Amino acid sequence: MDLQISVFLLFVLFTAGHSLSCYECTGLTGSCANQNVKTCPNGFSKCMSTKTAVKVGDIGAKVQLKDCAADCVSGFMNIGIAKTSLACCNTDRCNVQDAPDPSTSAPNGKTCYYCDEKSCSNILSCSGSEDRCFKATGTIGGQSTVVKGCVSKSICDAETSVRDVQGASCCEGNLCNSAKSITQSFLFLCCSLLSFILLLH
Repeated sequence: MDLQISVFLLFVLFTAGHSLSCYECTGLTGSCANQNVKTCPNGFSKCMSTKTAVKVGDIGAKVQLKDCAADCVSGFMNIGIAKTSLACCNTDRCNVQDAPDPSTSAPNGKTCYYCDEKSCSNILSCSGSEDRCFKATGTIGGQSTVVKGCVSKSICDAETSVRDVQGASCCEGNLCNSAKSITQSFLFLCCSLLSFILLLH
């Protein structure tokens, strides 16, 4: 009995002081050439990697981010002008690999509505594991904003509380996220997307 207690106490001592370490980087060209190892703060139990492909007209860009996360899920999200992949894991330096390129996923036959600067009645072809439609409403800079698109079930299932987002809902049928027309700017769309993704963890 004493041996069991001693082994347990040793285990607690060795694991209590361990902090997760993750790679950290911001790659504005779609990859992280210079990655640094970061010791995560208390309460951060996962490593994450995200890649976002943005396309507005003929202009396109890809951004890769890696960091520690309090919590996160792996999956994909597409709001028409931007597609994002998220990869999460929970062991030391497990985010060494870049998140998958979201722009290379093949269409899967599902369709959802998305918003641009004129309306929210545009039809988007979902791809890869994006098997749900979603709609999120929130306030950015004092202005009400709506974001719609395709998303993976894993992101829908995550119980998250995102600041400035009052309502986020997912549904399964084609075009189930309604086509209500709303005028808004690309800036507010991008801010909403970043808030949704970066505050997800």
